[in-house]
Amino acid sequence: MAAVGFTAAAPMAGLVSAAHAADTVRADVGKPLQEAQRLLSSGKAREAVAKLKDADAVGNKTEFEKYQIERVRAAAASTAGDTPTAIRAFETLIASGRLSASEKGKFQEGLAGMYYRAKDYPKAITAIQGVLKDNPGNSQMQQLLTQTYFISGRFNEAAAALKSGKQNEESLQMLANIQLKQNDKAGYVQTIEKLAGSYPKASYWADLLNRVQGKPGFSRTLGLDLMRLRLALGQLTKPSEYMEMAQLALQAGNAPEAIKIIDQGYKKGALGTGTDAARHQRLKDLANKTLADNTAAQATHQATLIKEKDADGLFNMGYAMVTGGKASEGIALMDQAMEFGTARRPEEMKLHYGIALFNAGKKQQALTALKNVKGTAGESDLARYWTLYINNPNVAA
Repeated sequence: MAAVGFTAAAPMAGLVSAAHAADTVRADVGKPLQEAQRLLSSGKAREAVAKLKDADAVGNKTEFEKYQIERVRAAAASTAGDTPTAIRAFETLIASGRLSASEKGKFQEGLAGMYYRAKDYPKAITAIQGVLKDNPGNSQMQQLLTQTYFISGRFNEAAAALKSGKQNEESLQMLANIQLKQNDKAGYVQTIEKLAGSYPKASYWADLLNRVQGKPGFSRTLGLDLMRLRLALGQLTKPSEYMEMAQLALQAGNAPEAIKIIDQGYKKGALGTGTDAARHQRLKDLANKTLADNTAAQATHQATLIKEKDADGLFNMGYAMVTGGKASEGIALMDQAMEFGTARRPEEMKLHYGIALFNAGKKQQALTALKNVKGTAGESDLARYWTLYINNPNVAA
C-alpha cells in the first residue's frame, strides 16, 4: 500500500495571527519573523528556518511571540523537509491552546503524517487515533492508521481495521499479505476469493485454482472441472494442457466438448504446430470419430441407460448433448438421471449440472444449482469459483 501523503503547510494561512487584540509582536522579534516569511514565500524554506534563530535569540519573549515564531517555523520546516524541526513546531502549536478547533485538527493530521515519515510509529498511531476520535469518518487517517499498524508489525490490529473498513483492491491485498504472514490459510483464500470476484486478474485466479487443487482430499475426478474453469478464464496456454483436457473430456463421454477444446487450441496456435502437430491431428480425428460413433448409437444407448437406471451414464450423455448445442434435450436427460438417485458422486453431478446450465445460457438457474453444491472433495470450492466467474459482469450469460 502506498504511503498516504500529507501537506503540512496547508494549515499555515495567516501566519501572523490576530487571535487576541492585546497580543503584539515587538520589532526585534517581528523583523526576523517577517524576513523568514519573505524567504519562505520566495521558495527558500531552509533559509527561513535558519533566519528564525534570530527571533529565537531575543530574550523575554511573550507567549504570543513564541506562538508566531512556531507558526512560521512549522511552515518553513515542513516545506524544507526538516521533519524533526517541523514535528517540534507542530507539537508546540497544538499544545498552545491558541489554535481553533478546525485548525487544530489539520495540525494533528499533519503531525501524524510526519511521525509516520519519521518512522515513529507508536506516536503516529497515538496521533491518528486522536484525530479519529474527533473525526471518525476521516478515511485518509483510517488508511494511514491501518498502514502504520501493518508496517510496525501490529498485524492483528491492521487486519481488524481492514475487515471493518471500506474494502478496495489495495486493502484486500494488504489483508491477504497479513494473512500469509500469520499463516492464516483459510482467511487468505477467502480474501483472494474476494479479489478474484471483484478484480478478476489472472494472478488471483491462478492462485485460487492452484490452492484448491492442492487441498488435502481434493478429488482427482474434478481435474476436468478445474480445467473447464481455467479454459473459461483464458488460462490454458500450453499444447499439453489442451491435449490433456480434450482427453479428459473424451474419457468423460463428452466428445463435443473435446472437439471444442481442440478447435480452440488450434485457433490459439497451441495445437497444430511444432513437432507434435501430427499427434494433435490424431487426437482431433479421434474426437470427431467418437462423436460420429456416439451419435449413431445414441438412441439405443440412451434406452439402455434409462432401463438400467444408470444415472452417471445418462447424465454424461445429457451433458454432451448440451455441449453439442442440444440444450433442451440434454438438460431433460440430466434431470431424469438425477432423479434416479444412483449417482456415484452426487455432489460432483450437481456441480456439472450447474456448469451445463450456464453453458446452455441459463445463468440464474446455473447460479441456483451451484449454490446447492456441497461436498468436501473440492466440489463446493469449484462451485463457489464458478459462481464468482459467472457473476463477473464481463461474462456473457
